[in-house]
Amino acid sequence: MAKFIEQPRYSCALGAQQSVIGIKRAVPILHSGPGCGDKVSRLLGQGEGYAGGNTVPCTNASEAEIVFGGEGKLESVIDGAIKVIDADLYVVLTGCTSDIIGDDVGQVTGRYQAEDRPIVYAETGGFKSNNYVSHETVVKAIIDQYVDKFKTGTTPIKHLVNVFASIPYQDPFWNGNLEEIKRILEGIGLTVNILFGSASRGVDEWKTIPQAEFNIVISAWPGLGIAKHLEAKYGTPYIHFPYLPIGGVETTRFLRQVADFGGLDQELAAAFIKREEERFYTHIERMADFMLEFRYGLPRRFYTILDASYAIGFSKYLLNELGILPAKQFVIDDTPEEFQQAIREQFNAVSEFRSAQVDFLVDGGAVQEQIRSEVRKTRALIVGSSWEKDLAREIGADLLIVSVPIAHRLILNCGYAGYNGGLRVVEDIYDRVLDTYR
Repeated sequence: MAKFIEQPRYSCALGAQQSVIGIKRAVPILHSGPGCGDKVSRLLGQGEGYAGGNTVPCTNASEAEIVFGGEGKLESVIDGAIKVIDADLYVVLTGCTSDIIGDDVGQVTGRYQAEDRPIVYAETGGFKSNNYVSHETVVKAIIDQYVDKFKTGTTPIKHLVNVFASIPYQDPFWNGNLEEIKRILEGIGLTVNILFGSASRGVDEWKTIPQAEFNIVISAWPGLGIAKHLEAKYGTPYIHFPYLPIGGVETTRFLRQVADFGGLDQELAAAFIKREEERFYTHIERMADFMLEFRYGLPRRFYTILDASYAIGFSKYLLNELGILPAKQFVIDDTPEEFQQAIREQFNAVSEFRSAQVDFLVDGGAVQEQIRSEVRKTRALIVGSSWEKDLAREIGADLLIVSVPIAHRLILNCGYAGYNGGLRVVEDIYDRVLDTYR
C-alpha cells in the first residue's frame, strides 16, 4: 500500500550538490531534469556559496535526451561551465533521468580527467538514496578521482587529521559547527583538515587527505563509510564520536578521547580544556538567578525531532547540563537499520540515572500526531524545524528551530557544537522562552 510522507526533512540523493557547494570554489554540474537542483536548494539552502542556487550548471534533460541519450549535451554543459565559471573543482552529479537511461557519465568526464582537468563524477540519481548517503558517495568520488591523482603525498604528517562531521546545508549550522570543531581540535594540538566551509583551505586541503595521521568522525553514522574507505585505501585509522558534542561535559569528553587516541601532549590538552571549561561555566553561573526566578515558567520536558547526531547531542546537553527532562525523542534521518541499535544504546544511557525513549520515524506528520497525543499541562520544548511552528503554537510549547527546513531564522556562522555552541543553545532556548513568557 502506497504511503505518503509528510514534511520531508532531507532530500533525494541529488541533494549532495549542497555538499559540493560547501567546498570552497567547487561547482556541481547536474546531469538531470529541469528544476531538480532548484528543489534541493529550496529545501536545504540558505545562501548559494560560490556557485550554488541558480548558478549551478545543468543539462536540463528532456524528452530528446531520454530518447537519444544525453552524453553530448552533458559534454557541452561541462565545456560551458569550465569556460564561464572559474573553479578549482567540478563535480558532475547525475539525476534520475540520466541514471535510468544509462548515460555513460564516467566516459564523458574521463575525457576531461585524461587532460588533468579537476573534474569528478558521482551517480546520485534521486531514487537511489537520500542526501545523507549520497554525501558519502560524493566525498569518496572526490577522493578516488581527484585527491588520489593530485595528492601532495602519502607519508603521514604528525598530528594532521581529517574531520568528517556536519553535512553542508543538511545541517543548517554546518559552517559554525565546523569552525568550532576546528578551533577546539587545534586547541589540543592538532592540525585540522576541516574540508568544508569558511575554515577550510579548499581543494588544497583535500589534497593532503592521504597524509593525515588519523581521521575523526563526529556523527552517529554519516561519514563512517568515508573513514572506512580511507582506512582501506591509505591505511588511515579513525576515531568515531557518535554524536555532536555540545556544552562542557560532552565537549570535554570528546577532546579527551581524541587526545588519548592520537597520543597528544596531555598537559597541553588538559590546559586548553581547563581554560575552556572555566570560561564556559563562568557564563553558565551567570544565569543561575534567572533560572531560579523563572523556574515555574521554564520548559520541563523536551522533544527532539532531529537527525541522530543532533538528537543524541541535544538530549545529553539539555538533560545533563540544563536539567530539562527528555520526553520522546524522534530520529528523522532515515537511519540505516545497522546503526539503529547503537543509537538506541546512546539514548538508553543519556545520563547516569535516566534513559530516553527514541523512535526512528521519517514521517513528520506522524511525529507531530504522537506529540499531540502526549501533551500534558507541563510546558514543553520542541527542538525541530520550521514544520513544528504551528504545532508549538497549538500545544503552547517553546520551539527551537535547528533542522531543515528553516524558514523562520537566518543563519550565518553560528553553530551548536563545542563549548561556544553550548552557550549559544542556552541563549537561543531561553530567548524564545522569554519571548513567550506566560
